[in-house]
Amino acid sequence: MSKPFKHDPQWAKAKKVCRLNMEDIRKAKELGLSPKVLMKNIPSPSQKWKLPVKLWIAELHEKRFGRTRQARPPSGGPRPATGQDNVTKAQSADGAAAPQPRAVEDIEIPF
Repeated sequence: MSKPFKHDPQWAKAKKVCRLNMEDIRKAKELGLSPKVLMKNIPSPSQKWKLPVKLWIAELHEKRFGRTRQARPPSGGPRPATGQDNVTKAQSADGAAAPQPRAVEDIEIPF
């Protein structure tokens, strides 16, 4: 069973002020950050070198845990070529390997 959701007004305020989503808040909690720390690290206009809180959390999380999940799964667009498209049914039934495509060399053409 999962834990019941507790509404914490400090996290709600930090979410609104720092412009975070639930994924960012999950990452901040995994890092052990408090809402007060997040709000203290909002860059002022004179601190152009400082990352926004959202990117700062993502960078810290990646340094500590590595890239564990993607923000979005890949879309259902065109699939990359696997090299198996040229295999005929007779070749695949025999178990023979498909011929590998040759590398194309760049040829200089004078104009």
